[in-house]
Amino acid sequence: MTDVFIGRNPNLPGANTTAPANQTSYADAAEVRERLVKDAQALIARYPQPRSALLPLLHLVQSEEGYVTGDGVQFCAEMLGLSTAEVSAVSTFYSMYKNKPVGDYHVGVCTNTLCAVMGGDEIFATLKGHLAIGNDERTSDSQGERTLTLEHIECNAACDFAPVVMVNWEFFDNMTPTTAVKLVDDLLAGREVTPSRGPALCRFRETERILAGFEDERPDVVHAGGPAGPATLEGLRLARQEELDQKDQGTNGRGAEA
Repeated sequence: MTDVFIGRNPNLPGANTTAPANQTSYADAAEVRERLVKDAQALIARYPQPRSALLPLLHLVQSEEGYVTGDGVQFCAEMLGLSTAEVSAVSTFYSMYKNKPVGDYHVGVCTNTLCAVMGGDEIFATLKGHLAIGNDERTSDSQGERTLTLEHIECNAACDFAPVVMVNWEFFDNMTPTTAVKLVDDLLAGREVTPSRGPALCRFRETERILAGFEDERPDVVHAGGPAGPATLEGLRLARQEELDQKDQGTNGRGAEA
């Protein structure tokens, strides 16, 4: 995919002036801007106030360039009637929006409390050494058929499967340093990888388009992951059992009084 400037003019405030040489402006790729404008308008139409579509639009521009460039900020501002400062304030607040290129796969290792004590810290340290990169860094093209970005991230709300690794926000449960190394090696080699739960993996930019709010057009992918795992549902099962026990006690008590 050819990277493109989303801004109309690279001299505009907030424009990305450090873009790779293979990027082109919309002066040379008008059809790209036309496509993105159409997508943006479809997203904006879903909200009563245009500015409410800012988060989806940031995912949209990230799906095009792999991160939120200054030109992406400018594009969102133009489409929503906002200042670039307002857009930047949002894009830099949320950690899912990136300010530098992300690889084909974003590998997030949870190092929050439970995952950390269950082995998340060791997994993260092992992957940094194995890949020879630091936090929020990307592998080089020479390390495999594809690239990945490694990042330690906060709680994934999956403590019942700790330690957890996420690839493009899909879960890989009960990980170990050994299985984590195999996971990243398979990703870099282009081998098929199946998440523990949820749909099949797609690349980071494709994931971002789905997060923007567009349908995942892969056949049957939505139902591929199945229901929640037993560990996740255990609390619900216990709550329902307690409710049944209380009903039984109430029925038995009234029977005894009669």
